[in-house]
Amino acid sequence: DYPPVLYVRGNLPSQDEPCLAVVGTRRPTTYGRHVTEEIVTDLARSKITIISGLARGIDSIAHRTALDAGGKTIAVFASGLDIVYPGENAKLARNIIEHGALISEYPLGTKPKAENFPLRNRIMSGLSLGVLAVEAGERSGALITTHQAVEQNRDVFAIPGSIFSPMSKGTNRLIQEGAKLVCNCADVLQEL
Repeated sequence: DYPPVLYVRGNLPSQDEPCLAVVGTRRPTTYGRHVTEEIVTDLARSKITIISGLARGIDSIAHRTALDAGGKTIAVFASGLDIVYPGENAKLARNIIEHGALISEYPLGTKPKAENFPLRNRIMSGLSLGVLAVEAGERSGALITTHQAVEQNRDVFAIPGSIFSPMSKGTNRLIQEGAKLVCNCADVLQEL
């Protein structure tokens, strides 16, 4: 299910630079925010390019954290590159262009539609060596990305969470299904 074309603004990493997709809920807990910031900081400082979808929540935190750590990041859009969604991330998108790239399979002027988001997730996992799910509910779009990663023969990593937290039900299930449990950056780097 390759996209017929990819539109790019910014600079893509070279083929020998490792990339990791970081995904999760749009409504992270304090725990999810903290874990994302800590692990993405260490990954970015280890020269891992962070890929995500520019959505609210974990995606935005991952992009901002990678940039703050002096790393590179790539945002994959579910719209044309001239339409930043959500609009509140317009400044973040401009910063990403300076230190990474914006990517879309949709031509300019394409508005984001619900069906575009699961499709863009296959590009995030396809560009990456693996996918790290930080926090995800039982029906999270992050789980779509991890399932696509499995189909693409990519590693799947997950952050464990409280059995009482609805935002950890998806990631805990991923671990039960064989995702690599991640407690720190070294757990990811060892696998990559």
